[in-house]
Amino acid sequence: MGALAAAPALAAPPPAEEPRPGARTRARALLRPAPAVLTVLLLALPGDRWTVAGGQVAPADVASLGLLVCCGVLLARGERPRVSGRAAAVLAAPAVAFAVATAASGDPLAGLPGFARLLQVFVLVPLAVLLLLRDRRDARVLAWALVAIALVQGAVGVAQHVTRTGASYLGQDVRAVGTFGPLNVMSMATVVSFGLVAAVCLALAPPRHIGRAWRWVALGCAAGLAAPLAFSFSRGAWLATGAAVVSVVVSAVVAAGLRIARRTLLLALLCGAVLAGGVAFGSGMVGERLGSIGEVTGTPDQSVVDRYAMWDAALSMWRQEPWTGTGPRGFAEHRDAHASLALSSGSDTGGAGHGFMRQELESPHNMYLLVAGEHGLLGVAALVGGWAVLLVGCLGALRAARAPDVGLVATGLLVWTLANFLYADIGGPTTVLTAVAFGLAAWWAFAPGARAEGRGAW
Repeated sequence: MGALAAAPALAAPPPAEEPRPGARTRARALLRPAPAVLTVLLLALPGDRWTVAGGQVAPADVASLGLLVCCGVLLARGERPRVSGRAAAVLAAPAVAFAVATAASGDPLAGLPGFARLLQVFVLVPLAVLLLLRDRRDARVLAWALVAIALVQGAVGVAQHVTRTGASYLGQDVRAVGTFGPLNVMSMATVVSFGLVAAVCLALAPPRHIGRAWRWVALGCAAGLAAPLAFSFSRGAWLATGAAVVSVVVSAVVAAGLRIARRTLLLALLCGAVLAGGVAFGSGMVGERLGSIGEVTGTPDQSVVDRYAMWDAALSMWRQEPWTGTGPRGFAEHRDAHASLALSSGSDTGGAGHGFMRQELESPHNMYLLVAGEHGLLGVAALVGGWAVLLVGCLGALRAARAPDVGLVATGLLVWTLANFLYADIGGPTTVLTAVAFGLAAWWAFAPGARAEGRGAW
């Protein structure tokens, strides 16, 4: 017994090797922005949507619900990122205005789907993006996702233009619409514009730890996206992209000094060369469309006449209900009572695998007038006032940033959206992309994590 007692104890098996904390941290960092990235990447799917409660739901909308669920899980686990008072006010004020306008409308129950859509786009998804992004690395991953989806849709659009399988334009099926179809001719232009603006910003002022190769990749992506943007024949997207690029270039020069001047010049030359090639390759169509921007007031075609008629109708609705408007989705219901006889019954669409269709005009194609007509002065003050606060916050944060690439992305996308809202409104498969852009802008303007550079190659 004594001998047995003196015998050495059997050696315990070595413990299983645990993953290094660094690897675990990197894995979590990769997964953190995944819900927002997935929401963006699902825009690559075909543009067919489902009808739910009288509205159209795209796969990206379903993914945005997953984004909200992830945000809810984050809060339930006690990981509660601090939200500043300004951020809370900017996001809460529109929710209150939408609720009041819905309650004051003639049929509140009929307005509930529109109320839910507005909450999704301007409150819930932006809040989820604000809470899920923890540092600049997360935002950079999201920005590259925007570039990736733009390249996919842009490649489809260029192929449609070259093979004449796009949407109908001037009697020819040459309009690039990506996978979204002829009923959503602005969707591909929006995706490509977002990717182009993001690529420009990623190339202008990256942090020092980003390799020079990534800058050249971003420059190449920006130049390559100029062609599908040209083939979209979307004057509104062209103007908004020009405004966004000019604003971020000026902001980058102010924030980072003249060190980026050569990079900016190279970027301008690349994009200009590709755009000029697109104009030449487009058999004069792109050039004619570009030249028509300054001529629409002189000899407007029916699309411009319809746009002006719908603007007047929205203003008439606002004058009739100045404080709360007609309620969500009230424009289509009250349009005929306020529109002039010059308004046509709809726009003709076709091509891209679809036959001839007549699309009804259910919005004024101006977000500011749509808010005024459907939500009155209360909605304008809450929503447009919040956008102004966001823009001021983004510009202020840029001045304090050393390497403001993701800040430029947030600011550029916000400028693009606000400029595009002058001749467009929410609707279509890419509406959720607008919500992500507002969330990214809110994160850059208000989140403390926007000042932190996360670990990783990006």
